[in-house]
Amino acid sequence: MQKEIDEISLQPTPAERIWQVVALIPPGKVASYGQIAELAGMPRHARLVGRTLSELPARTRLPWHRVVNASLKISRRRGSAGHRIQRQRLETEGIEFVGERIAKTFRWDAGGR
Repeated sequence: MQKEIDEISLQPTPAERIWQVVALIPPGKVASYGQIAELAGMPRHARLVGRTLSELPARTRLPWHRVVNASLKISRRRGSAGHRIQRQRLETEGIEFVGERIAKTFRWDAGGR
């Protein structure tokens, strides 16, 4: 019984799994909330990814800005401080926008890492 308890306690939490996947997104690439959920072993939990990232501390080093919606757009309200910060960080990494949408060539192919 203790062995089973120890093994359970070694399993990463859903938030930790999300953080681990987000940490893998290379500079200059973006991934969708759904893609992160899928890679973290939680398909159809894109909203959980969004909620988890929204709860990060302000000074986190996790590249949360590389996560966008399925339409390759920033989900934060246009004109908000969060939207401006995220877009600025993406552009600093060389990510190009076509209007409000990120060019498809910047989508992360996790299989090719």
